[in-house]
Amino acid sequence: MERVTSGAFRSALARVRRRLASDRGAATAEYAITILAAVGFAGVLVALLKGDEVKAILSELVHRALAGG
Repeated sequence: MERVTSGAFRSALARVRRRLASDRGAATAEYAITILAAVGFAGVLVALLKGDEVKAILSELVHRALAGG
């Protein structure tokens, strides 16, 4: 087993600290979380819009808008 010099250890420790402190890839993770949230929200909207009550409300709204009243 080789003995690690204190200089080599400090150098390796400095490299690890730089990698952990780096923001590299943070934007990608933020985009991924945003996309997952949007997909979840879209799923909830689809589930709500498939209901008969919501269809009736939207249909009534469109008929009133087209009738001008």
